[in-house]
Amino acid sequence: MEFTGGGRFKVRITPIDVGKRVSVRCLIDSDSGAGRFTDTVGVLTSWNKGVLLITRRTGETVRIPESSLVAGKVVPAAPARRRGPAADFEELVRVVARAWQPVESERLGGWELRASAGFTRRANSVLPLGDPGLPLDEALARVRAWYEARDLPAYVQTATGAAGTQEELCAELEARGWHREVSAEVRIGALAPIGDLDADVARVRLARSFDEAWLRRYQRFGVPGPHVLKVLGSGPSVWFASVAGEGAVPAAIGRCVIDGRWAGFMAVEVAPAYRRQGLATTVMTALARRALEEGASAAWLQVETENDGARALYEAMRFATHHRYHHFRSA
Repeated sequence: MEFTGGGRFKVRITPIDVGKRVSVRCLIDSDSGAGRFTDTVGVLTSWNKGVLLITRRTGETVRIPESSLVAGKVVPAAPARRRGPAADFEELVRVVARAWQPVESERLGGWELRASAGFTRRANSVLPLGDPGLPLDEALARVRAWYEARDLPAYVQTATGAAGTQEELCAELEARGWHREVSAEVRIGALAPIGDLDADVARVRLARSFDEAWLRRYQRFGVPGPHVLKVLGSGPSVWFASVAGEGAVPAAIGRCVIDGRWAGFMAVEVAPAYRRQGLATTVMTALARRALEEGASAAWLQVETENDGARALYEAMRFATHHRYHHFRSA
């Protein structure tokens, strides 16, 4: 925090710093005589009527009364905590989007409206990568109408936690009553260490397409209609992995999309009876080796923030969080 020459705190931010990353300290419970300091770091998304809104990298919005501020300053963008490739937000978000393409889409300025008959939020949400070309309220009305015409709820996918992400849009959506339903981490890492893991990859069958048995293990839908098949098969260079089990359904599966230097891992699932046997690692190692053969060098994946088991696995494989994304649903 900032100190003056006399050792006192000083507030060095003003409303003109909206949109910048800040660090503030405030005093809470001062009236009780047992006041305490609390610190908040994030993007200053608004400063109205004596209240600051700060959006943390997790997507959480914190409201701070201006009267409680005792210190504050603008801080540089968060340093990259990466143990692998460097990547900016725009490059990575476009790579991720190409790996999970919708059945239909429509442009609204810099926004892409995506629909796939409701199969996954990612393929049925707005991807805002620029200005929609309309005032925000008008753009959101267009979004609601577009999804209503398809009998789908309206979602907007936003991101926080990296340079160029959308903390301000998150705050605007929240202020309009849009509800954040789910959050996930986008993690990145070097590809070669995954391919170098000691795993029995001879057990893994790789194919350019999935079969009925693979779909039976991938339990993210009811009856797999054409929309499911199209989304799963989309991407520049797609590979499907499976490990045989005792019956007709694989013990483990995975999907990898190779796009230039990037290899994205998705749909890594292991049957309950086969868990804690290293099959998820085996599947990812086999897919990583194929991606290395195609010239990829970097890896990415997505994991929901509440999936502690998967997050522990990916942490052990040295994947680090690049940013987080969130799905906001219309009120």
